[in-house]
This record gives sequence, C-alpha cells and structure tokens, in this order.
Amino acid sequence: MTLAVRVIPCLDVHDGRVVKGVNFTDLRDAGDPVELAAAYDRAGADEVTFLDISASHEGRETTREVVGRTAETVFIPLTVGGGVSSPDDVDALLRAGADKAAINTAAVHRPEVITEITRRFGNQVLVLSVDARRDPDQPSGFGVTTHGGRKDADLDALVWARWGVELGVGEILLNSMDADGTTSGFDLEMINAIRAEVDVPLIASGGAGRVEDFVAAVDAGADAVLAASVFHFGTLTVTEVKEALAAAGHPVRLT
Repeated sequence: MTLAVRVIPCLDVHDGRVVKGVNFTDLRDAGDPVELAAAYDRAGADEVTFLDISASHEGRETTREVVGRTAETVFIPLTVGGGVSSPDDVDALLRAGADKAAINTAAVHRPEVITEITRRFGNQVLVLSVDARRDPDQPSGFGVTTHGGRKDADLDALVWARWGVELGVGEILLNSMDADGTTSGFDLEMINAIRAEVDVPLIASGGAGRVEDFVAAVDAGADAVLAASVFHFGTLTVTEVKEALAAAGHPVRLT
C-alpha cells in the first residue's frame, strides 16, 4: 500500500516564539507556537515540526515547556529538534510529549550518538536533519552545514545521509540552506540525489513558495514536504497543498 504524502508545517522557535527569516537571518515573529500548532492540526496538517533555532541550554528548556503545552493541544505527531545531543535529551523530549526527535549538529560531531539513541528508543523516533547547501568542493556538489547553517562541516551531504541511515536513523529531513525562506522552490536536484542514496522516508524542506513546488518535490522523490513561511503568513494553506498533490496523482490524507 502506498503511504500518503505528509504535509508538515515547521515552527522555528526562538525564545518561545515562532520566527521565520531567509537563510536563517532577518527573523520575523510569526506567532505563538502552541496556537500555531493547534491551528495546523485543525487545518489538516499531518505532523508539526518544532526546531529550536538558537539551541541554547535555556532555549531547550523553553522548548520542552512549549512541547508539553502543545502535546496537550494537538493530536498529530510532533517532531522536535534543536540542541539534541544525547539519548537523555531525546528521553526528555519524549517525556514532554514529542513523538520524534531531530538531530543535526551533535550527530555530525559524534555520529555514534545516532546508534546510542536508536538502540534505546528505536529508529522510528530519530530524524536526521541535514542542513545542506551547494558546495563545489564536495564530490556530489552538496555539503553539510551545522549550527543553523553557519558552519561548514566539510562533509559530503550524500555520504552523510547514507552514513546516517547505516547508523540507524529512521527518517531524513533535508533542508536546502540556499533555498531556505526564499520561496523560490525546493532544490530538486538535491532531493533527487539524496533519494538515490537512502531508502528511509525523506522530508523535503527549504524554498516552498507555490503549490507546484510541493508537487515537484514529491515528483523528485520526497515522501513528505515541509514548509514554514508560506503557511505562517497565509500565502498557502495545508488544504491547497494537499489538493494540488492529489490532483497530480500523489496520495494524501484529506480531512
């Protein structure tokens, strides 16, 4: 049976508020995360993702509190990332109400943490967040960044995605740092290249601006599509995206 394509609003959380910018800069306030998550639940979103983009110790504490309040309000899966660096961090988020945890920088610095987490909780709880950008110095032309795109990891994105799956991650969130917040479309070449390397579910992120962009991302190999600003600021609705996907022949869950 073919699984439905998931449409996932992303809440970039900073100091307890949802923000959105372009390439992680020039941040605009987009609202209260609990209220937004509840609205997306009512609107038919399949999941909601929280990313603590500051990932400071205090920020993580704030995120746990927000996660707890959100989990009491919504009935769709909740993925939380930002500052996750150990099985204990994942345990705390799951206890707060998260369904899955996303890991990025800590896994690049110490890849074995992926196995430590998945052995304890199972691979279904761990998402590898890959913040990638075009990099001519890497064999594939795509390199990995960390710290919200501010640091170059000197690591080929295709190699890292394949390695992450071998270590045990159950899903990959692929974010194009070049396209992030630009609304100019997903990086289809990047999606296609990663799709050819891994067999776990692939979430495409970065660059959504029109319903056609979501369709193109799924055509390129994404199992789920994630977006922020187009949903937060009313450019598109979850329903409009799902209707476009359905019209293109992709299975979706319509409410």
